[in-house]
Amino acid sequence: MADTPTIPPPQPDTLSSSLSRNIQAIADRRKKEAAEATREERFAGWVTSFAGSMWFVYVHLVLYGAWFLINLGWLPIISPFDPSFVVLAMEASVEAIFLSTFILISQNRMAADSDKRADLDLQISLLAEHELTKLTQMVADIAEKLDVQARQSPEIREAMKDIAPERVLDEIEAKQEK
Repeated sequence: MADTPTIPPPQPDTLSSSLSRNIQAIADRRKKEAAEATREERFAGWVTSFAGSMWFVYVHLVLYGAWFLINLGWLPIISPFDPSFVVLAMEASVEAIFLSTFILISQNRMAADSDKRADLDLQISLLAEHELTKLTQMVADIAEKLDVQARQSPEIREAMKDIAPERVLDEIEAKQEK
């Protein structure tokens, strides 16, 4: 260990109780949301999951490979049924339309889930910001009692201001319009 400039952090034996509770809450929420999914959403999820798997590729390799072999006349035991491959092109187009629709349905659901998580992240960040502001004010009050001039620092004065999320959003939108 003396050869390396850093050492690995110690590994905790167990997770904290609040972290364990949070993990369980997230797992419970995901199970609840999965159970509340409509039959159509579950079917779209299954199709999307299958379409994104190697089994989908293997099935298509076999089906399209057989289609080509038969219609090129390389398998003489079966006579060609689509020598111009027009039917294959039509089938592939229809399949693409349906796959695109199923993928869009799944993406819409994932986007809704992502929006929920983003809202939760924002709420937690705003709460943390508010708590840090209050802690900064409390530390500044303690420093003042100890006759330390912490409030003279512009950084401390800035950190003691609460954040107004609607004002921040207004400012972001104003900057994006320029």
